[in-house]
Amino acid sequence: MERLSMQLIQDIIYRLRQGQSERAIASDLKHSRITVHRYRELAREKGYLDKETPLPTPGQLLAEFGPPAPPPVQTSSVEPHRTQVEAWFAKGVEMTAMHRHLVECHGYTGSYGSVRRFVQRLQAPKTQAFVRIETAPGEQAQVDFGAVGKLKDPTTGKERPAYCFVLTLSHSRHQYVEFVFDQTLATWIGCHRRAFESFGGVPREIVVDNLKAAVLKAALEDAVLSAPYRQMAQHYEFLIHPCRVRTPQHKGKVENGVHYVQRNFFAGATFRDIRDANQRVQRWVLEYAGARDHGTTHEPPLQRFRQQEAEALLPLPKEPFHLLAVRSVKVHRDCHVVLEGSYYSVSHTYIGQTLEAHLYEKTVQLFAGLTLLSTYERASKPGQRLTRREHYPANKAIYLERTPDWCRENATRIGPACSSLTLSLLSERPLDQLRAAQNLLGLEATVGAPRLEAACVRALHFGDPRYRRVKSILKAGLETEPLSESASAERGVAESRVYTYARGV
Repeated sequence: MERLSMQLIQDIIYRLRQGQSERAIASDLKHSRITVHRYRELAREKGYLDKETPLPTPGQLLAEFGPPAPPPVQTSSVEPHRTQVEAWFAKGVEMTAMHRHLVECHGYTGSYGSVRRFVQRLQAPKTQAFVRIETAPGEQAQVDFGAVGKLKDPTTGKERPAYCFVLTLSHSRHQYVEFVFDQTLATWIGCHRRAFESFGGVPREIVVDNLKAAVLKAALEDAVLSAPYRQMAQHYEFLIHPCRVRTPQHKGKVENGVHYVQRNFFAGATFRDIRDANQRVQRWVLEYAGARDHGTTHEPPLQRFRQQEAEALLPLPKEPFHLLAVRSVKVHRDCHVVLEGSYYSVSHTYIGQTLEAHLYEKTVQLFAGLTLLSTYERASKPGQRLTRREHYPANKAIYLERTPDWCRENATRIGPACSSLTLSLLSERPLDQLRAAQNLLGLEATVGAPRLEAACVRALHFGDPRYRRVKSILKAGLETEPLSESASAERGVAESRVYTYARGV
């Protein structure tokens, strides 16, 4: 006979004493007539059907019938693999992966459900109570970011590791999803900006997950590197609220947001490249994720967003936020800092100091503390130098103005010999010889154009068109000596051959 609870047996006895038939009792309580009949016979034997006696309590019935026999225990098909499963469980391996490994490596023939029930018995019972807090419309959004596998890069045609950004509005559960190729702070900020634009507004608070993306996590935890995100929050007027460590219940509305996208969007799908994936996931958000009956709200998220939350969001600012990154940079002896392989000048008074560089999409700003030092258009390629004359000392800045064209023009003014010697310097490796040409023409300020021209004539005569030869001639006062190869006075000046590079510059 089926053993029923004491409360149910009491109800059967009560109904029998009220004159209800066994058929009616079986129909109302959803048990067989045979079970009701047997309990009627037991009640008659004990005298419980007499209306003159008090209705027996559940405690009296338990004392009379005794506790029910324990249900039969069936050994799990996973039991022979208990040691291996416990080791996997301790490492946090997912149950689907456990089942796959058991089948592939251990000859297991049981179902995934058996593995799931076995693992659930290993888990400690959750005794702590939680209060579900519903947020008001427009009050909060929760963000998740993590790896999703590989997608093809349309620019190279090669597959690259991809990451998924998921931002979920806590009230409506409406989402924004985007796939990217890196974990940089610039990408993180760009995804936020595009999410706000897709919603047409900004939530008042962003709950940030305990990120597993190491590069991004390191950036957000650094006081300097996280500055762009904090400035973005001020620009859009939202608060950043970090999720407490190891408390996923504080962030349940988007917890495993990346897994949800993987299992419901990626599963069984193929994509041409990351652009195709992003186009299709936007449709999926609207047509599937946004149209489904949500398990908690029992409303379609997109409908709930449009009817209750869209109007409650903060308005978008007039201008979007563009700061992408903040870097610490050191000013080198050449009065430049290095950013992404390009060079930006600052005043020579900051040589050796560490500055902050704020990188925007099109510009770069250099700060010393709160003081803005310089603003540049962002370099278009590595190796590019952006230099300002006023950043050098006066005696050094003059060299910035003396370009190769300036040298040729002024050498022609001084005389044909000076012009010929200058052209000779600039003909081979002009960037290397530019300083020599600048120094050569600088001698005019101390000796005058006539003496400089005469010294150049003498240097060319002896086949040595070098700045050092011209300088030594002037120092020895030989520029006015007769041009005789056997002149004894010329013996004091070292002669040398002129060498040129065999290969082109």
